[in-house]
Amino acid sequence: MEAAKYRILGSDYVGVFATATDRHLFVCPAINLHGRQMLTEKLGTGCIELRLSGSDLVGLFSKANSNGIILSNLTLDEEVEALKRHRLGINIGVLESDLNAIGSNILANDRIAIINPDYSQKDAKDIGDVLGVEVVRAQIDGFKTVGANNILTNKGLVINNKAMDEEKAEWDKLTGFDSVRSTANTGTLSVGLSAIANSSGIIAGDNTTGYELARIVDALE
Repeated sequence: MEAAKYRILGSDYVGVFATATDRHLFVCPAINLHGRQMLTEKLGTGCIELRLSGSDLVGLFSKANSNGIILSNLTLDEEVEALKRHRLGINIGVLESDLNAIGSNILANDRIAIINPDYSQKDAKDIGDVLGVEVVRAQIDGFKTVGANNILTNKGLVINNKAMDEEKAEWDKLTGFDSVRSTANTGTLSVGLSAIANSSGIIAGDNTTGYELARIVDALE
């Protein structure tokens, strides 16, 4: 598995600016060419540049897997149309929910989506329809922001460092992985917002220690 540390627009919370599947990296256009090349090389993906909600916060306002990408209700019509023009062959949906920090509230791979338990039943159905997966409501260590505080790919699961043993066991059963607890960016529990990951690679915030990165790689490899 490829691994690197990086900073996007001066921030170690790289997951705020991009989201990755095993085929595509959806990323804000503010990243320079060298940065985009490094990211796609490490993740083994193509690169789709987009803005969401008139901002660079692509990872905050979307969540994607190989089946689809679900967007915040703050997404502009022209942004949806621009994404459709890429003809990616995946579902594209806008989630009409006030919980519009999609990347913070949804954790997904190609088999399951774990979502903030405050999403409605209709929201859960819409998420499942777009991403083409089973949907489960859950929280861990009191955090409902499951996307912000954990990392899930098709190969592994990282849960935040304060998760209790019972919660770890529950999430391991849900996902089929032996998860690893970790922090990122020198102690933050927001491991999901601190990373961009897929089956091929992991890009962590530049402030992530070698020990933290090794634990994350161990989980996802």
